[in-house]
Amino acid sequence: MTLTAIVFIVLGAIAGGFVNGLAGTGTALFALGFLLVALDPISAVAVVSLMSVVTGLQGLWVVREALVQNVPRLMRFIIPGLLGVPVGISLLSYIDADTLKLIIGVLLLVYGGFFSFRANLPKFERRTPVLDSGIGLAGGVLGGMASLSGALPVIWCSMRPWPKAETRAVLQPFNISVLGTTTIMLSWRGAYDSTTFTAFLVALPASLIAAQIGIAVFKRISDNVFRRLLIGLSLLLGLGLLIRALF
Repeated sequence: MTLTAIVFIVLGAIAGGFVNGLAGTGTALFALGFLLVALDPISAVAVVSLMSVVTGLQGLWVVREALVQNVPRLMRFIIPGLLGVPVGISLLSYIDADTLKLIIGVLLLVYGGFFSFRANLPKFERRTPVLDSGIGLAGGVLGGMASLSGALPVIWCSMRPWPKAETRAVLQPFNISVLGTTTIMLSWRGAYDSTTFTAFLVALPASLIAAQIGIAVFKRISDNVFRRLLIGLSLLLGLGLLIRALF
């Protein structure tokens, strides 16, 4: 592995780790661009998936109390999400992944762009167990089809006026569950060869440290700022998807 490859892997680990610690999601958005310079696409995705799971465990500890208090709500997202992953994989033969990324990218861009520049944030207060499960299922399907498991949950959770710990207590374990499933499937397909595993070991220390910095920032921001952060991530994710789909 060349010095240039190591530098890009570490930069990706820092960027992805920080946003994971800060928001509990969005690791791939910030890390993949760097890792794809140093690794082939399958290896880059494999490293990011495993890195997201390992660094995400630190974020779970931060919101452990909110996790215990809202287990039924969390399960409404996770269980349908896990069921959706194999459905998404099976649909790969029938739906073009690039077209799907383009559609989701436009959705994220419109939503994130609209609310990023508004004084009033979206507010959806009533309990919606059926819709929660639907968002979880759709996230799992999108994760299996195009590695977009977090796109719809980020939009949905940013619309809910939950405290930041409760919001993170949904997003982080949902992403860990779906990406953990992805990691297992990639491992089954032989994605974690010596090169990929070496890249992961190079990325891990920087990712863990950057995640701790992100967590420190998370602890200091208000609930309202955290919701705006998620909306801003929607905008960036949409832009990233559109750029990749079009170019």
